[in-house]
Amino acid sequence: MVGNRARHQALQFLACIGNDVRVLTGPAAGARGRVTGKHAFVLVDFPRDALEVLAPGDRLLVRAVGQGLRLLDFPDVAARSCSPALLTGMNATAVDGKLRVEIAAEIPAYLMGAGLGMSSEWANCDVMFTRREVIQRLGFERARLGDVVAMHDQDHRYGRGYRAGMLAIGVVAHGGYGGIPGHGMGVATIFSGPGERFELVRSDDANLRNHLRLAA
Repeated sequence: MVGNRARHQALQFLACIGNDVRVLTGPAAGARGRVTGKHAFVLVDFPRDALEVLAPGDRLLVRAVGQGLRLLDFPDVAARSCSPALLTGMNATAVDGKLRVEIAAEIPAYLMGAGLGMSSEWANCDVMFTRREVIQRLGFERARLGDVVAMHDQDHRYGRGYRAGMLAIGVVAHGGYGGIPGHGMGVATIFSGPGERFELVRSDDANLRNHLRLAA
């Protein structure tokens, strides 16, 4: 069990959003998918026909590429769990010394909850969706799985925590109303750095479905 746990933890740490996944055994053998986020486990999107025949015990191969990725023009911006495929698909570009990133929503620091203090390469950080009226007032009822979002005053370069003026970019890995205080929609970190190093552009197309050409 110790050996298995160590392997699972390595996968959780090393897997990056956008990594290619292939089914090795079982009726779905040969099917390909993509890593789309992290929660307690690595989350993978597969075509529906593969999902219908996947079963517990089927072996998957994850091409874990991306941890250690560096943005040479932005040495003060850390990449976390971001595969080269996702970086390319997002079309993040340098504009006047800033990293231009399209986002679907912006999250204020006071909503950040469970996951603060954890490794930024590990799992996700929850947005505290405990009160439905707050969700509606801020417009988050329209949030979708795979949305790219900005988290203000968040330093996720080395762990996760509050720091004024810093910014973290992430991908919505799981949704939902948080019945327990501190929990709710989960966001997996992909970038973090000083806020002034980013140019945020609001776009409804800022979603993994478009960036990675996921199956409908």
